[in-house]
Amino acid sequence: SISISISISKTSSRLFATTTMSDSSKNLVVDPFCYRQFEEDGKSRKYGGTVFSNSISDFEAIANERYDESQLKDGYAPFCKHIFIVNDFTVAKVNVLKITPENESLLRTKYEARNDKELPVLTRSFPKELVSNDLPVAKYLDLILYSRDQINKENKAMGNESDGTATETAPWGIVSIKAQDVDYEIPMTPITAMRNALGKEEGGSGVPIDRKAYMDAYHYWNNHANIS
Repeated sequence: SISISISISKTSSRLFATTTMSDSSKNLVVDPFCYRQFEEDGKSRKYGGTVFSNSISDFEAIANERYDESQLKDGYAPFCKHIFIVNDFTVAKVNVLKITPENESLLRTKYEARNDKELPVLTRSFPKELVSNDLPVAKYLDLILYSRDQINKENKAMGNESDGTATETAPWGIVSIKAQDVDYEIPMTPITAMRNALGKEEGGSGVPIDRKAYMDAYHYWNNHANIS
């Protein structure tokens, strides 16, 4: 599971379905798990993270225009990569806030699952309606990519093989998009790393926890929280 804060997955779930824009010439496609980040998809109304007013097809076209294989950055596992693009085509605002004595009383916690097959985990965030007025438009977008092979494996593990994802030929699926002010990876939230370690059957990716990466994430997220 990509529960990314990066507490880093993919219908409203990590259930990767077939994308409607299959094209053998594309390097990237927006995976259906990521559709919830676009206003045109009904699931976006319940999604607490960044939601784009751009159409999925327009976003995908721009992402492919700017794709440069040499700019791929390693993610938390061999099947995961990041590519950072300048955000000069959306109005998405940054989605992470530093916790201060002045705003810590605004933090909220809840148990949350990204789909009906995942186990709910405890998360915390700032309510968007309480802090969004002061947030700047993000300078960059972090496109989090999963390989086609990993997407197919996770679909199989979660009984989602009938969704037709095997017909997609693009080598990378965009499974999450993070709006931020830096052109490097912000650590995934510790709870996302834990969820990933649960295994594909529970909505994770099956990647064991890396203690150093986990502690790096802890040091960052101990003083920051997502906005939702």
